[in-house]
Amino acid sequence: MRTRKGFTLIELLVVIAIIAILMAVLMPALHRAREGGKRASCLSNLKQLTLAWSMYADENDDRLVNGATGYSNRNMAWGDHSREQAWIDGFRPNSWDDQIQDIRRGALWPYVRNEALYRCPTGRRGQALTYSIMFSMNAVNHPWSQGIKGAHVKKRTEIRPNLAQRLVFIDEGYMTSDAYAVYIHLEQWFDNPPVRHGDGVTVSFADGHVEHWRWRGTETIKHARDYENRGPQVGWVPTTDQGFADLYVVQRGCWGRLNYTPRY
Repeated sequence: MRTRKGFTLIELLVVIAIIAILMAVLMPALHRAREGGKRASCLSNLKQLTLAWSMYADENDDRLVNGATGYSNRNMAWGDHSREQAWIDGFRPNSWDDQIQDIRRGALWPYVRNEALYRCPTGRRGQALTYSIMFSMNAVNHPWSQGIKGAHVKKRTEIRPNLAQRLVFIDEGYMTSDAYAVYIHLEQWFDNPPVRHGDGVTVSFADGHVEHWRWRGTETIKHARDYENRGPQVGWVPTTDQGFADLYVVQRGCWGRLNYTPRY
């Protein structure tokens, strides 16, 4: 009689263990590769939006597009947009179709006619818009930024110290009612630090280049993740040097300066 050959139970367990080890080794690499692709796509979106932002200024006597989402043709104590159509013409985050309509009515739509470019690939379900314009770029102008030359700007020629140092777009991760807010005069956050693409955030600058910033402070990352799905916590103050460094880089990127003396 011929003896039938096959795997023993021990041999099967060894094979399964080897496969499990290989999966444990390969999965993080695959995740990093997938995240790298999404990050590259997000940076490309920001590049396209910033090019559109610049083209709008080119065709409108160097005036910046209204960066206050949903505040078209309104004159307010914290920002005169009485004859300015907002780059996103409306704020209706509860309906996908409404968001798409607001994007298509926006002042940048003639320059970026692709809804997908307004949304990061890692955006939340139901959010057609994840990018925000910074407070300083012709968005809302609260009293604490009024009268500071070169801070809140309505024309590209007003940007100080130079275009390569001033933020325009940020991947905030959800639709915001006006713009991305950060103080110029207080050593604390206004809107939460976004945590996008790992432990950082993607941003664009007025000269057109884009970057991914990795947060230095572990407390910045923790706070961002804690409040990612719970809305802003206005007034959060870091406690470490690295946490304050994250705050300073965003404030300087937004306003071009700090209107207070930092602790270091």
